[in-house]
Amino acid sequence: MARLATILARGGSKGVPGKNVRMIAGRPLIAHTVLHAVDAGFFDAIVVSSDADDILRAGKEAGATDIVRRPAEMASDEAGKLPGLRHCVAEMEERLGIVFDTITDLQPTSPTRFSDDIRGAVALQEKLGVSNVISGTEAKSSPYFNLVEEQADGAVALSKRPSGDVLRRQDAPRCFDLNGSIYVWRRDALMDGDGLWFDDTHLYEMPQERSIDIDTETDFLFADFVMSRRGLARAAE
Repeated sequence: MARLATILARGGSKGVPGKNVRMIAGRPLIAHTVLHAVDAGFFDAIVVSSDADDILRAGKEAGATDIVRRPAEMASDEAGKLPGLRHCVAEMEERLGIVFDTITDLQPTSPTRFSDDIRGAVALQEKLGVSNVISGTEAKSSPYFNLVEEQADGAVALSKRPSGDVLRRQDAPRCFDLNGSIYVWRRDALMDGDGLWFDDTHLYEMPQERSIDIDTETDFLFADFVMSRRGLARAAE
C-alpha cells in the first residue's frame, strides 16, 4: 500500500495575511500539519505544494520529504483545490516512479488535529475501500431543527423538513460540519472522479476542539489558546 500525504498552501491569504507561516504554539502554522503527517508514521512521502517560497521552505524545514511548486494559475483566489491537488500527485508520481494507492490531503490551517485522527481516517478508507473519506465534527445547528433558509418572499423556513415533529435538536438525525482537516482519497477517485462527493463518501468524526479551521484572526487566537492549554496540561503531567 503506497500512501502519499499532500499539504497544499497558497501564499495569498486575505482573512489572515501570511497565516501559513505565521507562528502559533512555537512553530509556523504549516509546520504543525507536516509534523502530524510525520507522526502518523506510514506515509511513503509527505509533500508541501505552494506558490510561495516561504511556505515551501517552512514545510521542508518541518520535515516534509518533498516540495512541489504550484503553478500560478492554480493558486489564485478563484482556483479550485482539485486541479492543484492532482498536479501535485502527478508531479510526485513522476518524480518518485510510484503510483500511489491512496492520497491523504491535509489542510494546513487545521493545527489542532492529532496524528491519531489521520491514522483513523486512513484506516477507515482502507477498511471500507470507498472512494473517499472526509473529516467533520458534529454540527451545532441542525437543518431539521434550528437552521433556516430565506424564502423568495422574505419568510424563513427550516432548511430540511423532518418527516415528523422534532422538538429537540438531539431528536433530529445527526448532522456534521465538514472541518476540512483530512481528505483521504482512493487514487482513481481523485484523479479520474468529478468533484468531492461520491455515492460511497464516508465521514471520519472528530471532536470540535480538534476541528478548528483558521480562517480569521479569531480562529487564530482560539487555536493558539487550545494548543497552549494542551502544552500546559502536558507540562503538568
